[in-house]
Amino acid sequence: MAKRTLGIAVVGLGGAVGTTMAAGIELLKNGLIGTEGLPLADAAGLADYTDIVFAGWDLFGDHLAAAAESHEVLTYKQHVAVADALKEIKPWPAIGSERFLANIDGENKLAAPSHRKAIEAVRANLAEFKGRCDSVVVVNLASTEKLAAEGNEIFNSLAGFETALDENSPDISPAMLYAYAAIAEGVPYGNFTPSVAVDIPALIEFAEKQKVPVAGKDGKTGQTFIKTVLAPALKNRALHIDGWYSTNILGNRDGLALSNEDSLASKVKTKSSVLDDILGYDVQDHIVDIRYYRPRGDNKEAWDNIDIRGFLGQTMQIKVNFLCRDSILAAPLAIEIARCLNLAKQRGEGGIQEQLAVFFKLPMTRNTKPQHDFHKQEEMLKDWLTR
Repeated sequence: MAKRTLGIAVVGLGGAVGTTMAAGIELLKNGLIGTEGLPLADAAGLADYTDIVFAGWDLFGDHLAAAAESHEVLTYKQHVAVADALKEIKPWPAIGSERFLANIDGENKLAAPSHRKAIEAVRANLAEFKGRCDSVVVVNLASTEKLAAEGNEIFNSLAGFETALDENSPDISPAMLYAYAAIAEGVPYGNFTPSVAVDIPALIEFAEKQKVPVAGKDGKTGQTFIKTVLAPALKNRALHIDGWYSTNILGNRDGLALSNEDSLASKVKTKSSVLDDILGYDVQDHIVDIRYYRPRGDNKEAWDNIDIRGFLGQTMQIKVNFLCRDSILAAPLAIEIARCLNLAKQRGEGGIQEQLAVFFKLPMTRNTKPQHDFHKQEEMLKDWLTR
């Protein structure tokens, strides 16, 4: 079979997850690692990992070898093995906004005088990348933006959003501009962040109109992944959850972004959404706390205390301490999301891709409440892949 190049254009390419994705694919191409940690390695019909190439945007202009070195996710041997390939990848200038992202700023900022000019520049990047690849997908891995006013009327229809673009509305975020540009260019878009982006009605309408596959939001990598596995099992055993206390510490660039209260609100919203829908009742003492703790770097730690009540009203506790490697968990999922969105595009399936719910904390859906049960999400994806 002829090779067909899949280009993944990453918003936040120089971050810890973006550089880990690119490095991992290079290591695979060179036969230096296997497919451990890649959940769809055995699925048929998806682009081959060795046919993937990367480009993207970042506020920091360092080539990916320098960026990867700063994040300290790769081992020394891994970095040496892929450094030459990563040096060839340099991020395009990125859309920046202190209004939406207060703690992260860099010198590689797109100098665009208006929303329309910013979109034009992003579309030009994508058009050039499409010229080098057989197909292209955009994945948003940028730092978490502050919680946008989702009820704002400019987000309720494509016509209203277009007018707001023309008027340079300050309520339109960089994440929305990237999503709009991707859809306008006919490129599938996956939102791996908690930021409000393609999940507003205006851009969902645009994606359906353009027949572009979209999915999101907020990659389900560590603590919430464990939560959506455990909660259905406890429900099945009729063990009532009286309280669930979750706390996280992390010290990478995403953690720095989340040290801003407005950005933190976006993250907490997606992490807090799963329990009530799975269980069918309100867990009154469901607490989610996230702290930036610089010494940990990319090594995130998640603690969970679960208070449960069983037969005879007797109380019990479960405690989980998950010492994660944030980018090692996230990078494979972002790669698989891109491969699935590409397959959806090949199949002519536009709009929200509900079958990708297994990858997200707050999955986008068309009409119903999102399915949060990990096991049911897994079945949805398997059914779609084997259809």
